Amino acid sequence: MVNKFAIALAIASGLLAVGCQPTTPTGETSPTPSTSTNNEGLKIGSLLPLTGDLATIGQQMAGAVPLLVEQVNACGGVNGQNVTLISQDDQTDPVAGTTAMTKLAEVDQVAGVVGSYASSVSGAAIGVAARNKVVLISPGSTSPVFTERAKKGELKGFWARTAPPDTYQALALAQLAKEKGFKRVSTVAINNDYGVGFEKAFISAFKKLGGTIVNEAKPTRYDPKATTFDTESAAAFANKPDAVVAILYEETGSLLLKSAYQQGVSQGIQIMLTDGVKSAGFPGKVGKSSDGKFIIGGAIGTVPGADGKALQALTKLWQTKKNQPPGEYVPHSWDAAALLTLAAEAAKANTGVGVQSKIREVANAPGTEVSDVCEGLKLLKSGQDINYQGASGNVDIDENGDVLGVYDVWTVTNDGKLSVTSQVSPK
Repeated sequence: MVNKFAIALAIASGLLAVGCQPTTPTGETSPTPSTSTNNEGLKIGSLLPLTGDLATIGQQMAGAVPLLVEQVNACGGVNGQNVTLISQDDQTDPVAGTTAMTKLAEVDQVAGVVGSYASSVSGAAIGVAARNKVVLISPGSTSPVFTERAKKGELKGFWARTAPPDTYQALALAQLAKEKGFKRVSTVAINNDYGVGFEKAFISAFKKLGGTIVNEAKPTRYDPKATTFDTESAAAFANKPDAVVAILYEETGSLLLKSAYQQGVSQGIQIMLTDGVKSAGFPGKVGKSSDGKFIIGGAIGTVPGADGKALQALTKLWQTKKNQPPGEYVPHSWDAAALLTLAAEAAKANTGVGVQSKIREVANAPGTEVSDVCEGLKLLKSGQDINYQGASGNVDIDENGDVLGVYDVWTVTNDGKLSVTSQVSPK
C-alpha cells in the first residue's frame, strides 16, 4: 500500500496520484526499497486491471504472469537467482494506475513491468516508467498514440508491446466491413486513448476502401465513467447505417448496446465489435430480448489473435492449471513476461537499463529460434544469441516497440457463445 507521505511526494512531483490498495498475490512478497542488482535477483511487476471496466479480461491476463515466473524459477531463474513478482491492480483507471506504477518503480524498484491493458492506463504509467528507467511491456494497450510518442523519442526505449497497434486492427476491421458489403458505417467509441485512436484509424482505413462514415462530422463518443448511454446509443444508430462499429469496454459497452436495443434503434443494423469486449460474459451482460434471444447474437468483430510457436505448450499448461482454455491476451501477457526475463539474462543485469538494452535483441533475428523460455535462458547463459518465438506470435519488435501480429474474426452465436470464424492479416 502507498502511504500518505509517499502519495504527497508523488503529487508534489506533478504526478496524478490517489490512494489505492494494490494487491500482492499469495506467495509473492513486496521487497523492501533498494536498488536492483544481480545480488538481489530480478524483480518484475504486473500492472493489470483486476477490477474496473476491463477486469474480466484483465484477471486472466494477470494470471499468466505468475505462471511464467513459476516456470522460470523452476529452471534456475534469471542470472542464477529466482525472479520476484509484485502484482498491482490498476483498476482500469489512469490515476490508480499511475499510483501503482509509481510504487512499482520507486518503492519496489522493479526492472520491468507487464502492463497495462487499457491504453489510457499505459499512457499515464509510461511516463513514470521511462523516468525511472523501468521497461513497460504492454500485452494489450493497442492505441496508435504509443507509436507516435515513440517516434518523438518520448518513451526513451522503455516501452514495447506484444499486441499490435490498432492501426493494424482497424485496417483488419475495415477489410472485414468491406467483405461483408457494408458501404455506410457509423462509429461509437469510448472516449479515451484506445477508443478515439481506434476510431480515427478505422475511419481512415474504411474511407480508403471506398466506404462512408455516416457520423464522421460528429463522432459519437461516451464518457468512460458514464452510467447511462441513451443519447450516445441513439446517435450511433441514427440515419440507418449498414453497420455500427462499436469500440467499447465490457462493462460500459454492454450498457450502451442494451440501451440501443431498448430504444429500438439497433434493429436490422449489423454490430461490429473489437477486442475490448471479447469475453465470454459480454453477451449475457448486454442481455436477452423478450423472446429469450441474445441481443447481440450475430455481432461480428476482430481481436488480436495468437499463432505463435509457444501457443500449444501454453494452452496445455493453462488447461492443466486453470481447467479451461486461455482467454484473450493471455498469450500476449505470457510473452511480455518472458521477454523481460530473457532480456535480463541476455544483459547479465537485473536492471531496467539492462533489460532495455537487450529487449529487441532477444525478440528479433538473428539468433537461435526458441519458443521455450527455459531453453532460451539456457542458451543465453552459455553466451548464445536467441530469437524468441512467442505464444502470441513471433514478437518481432520494431524500433517503436510495436509488433505486427494477426487478427481473429469472431462472432456471437445465437446461444450467446463466442466463436472464432477465421483470421485476417492487415494488408
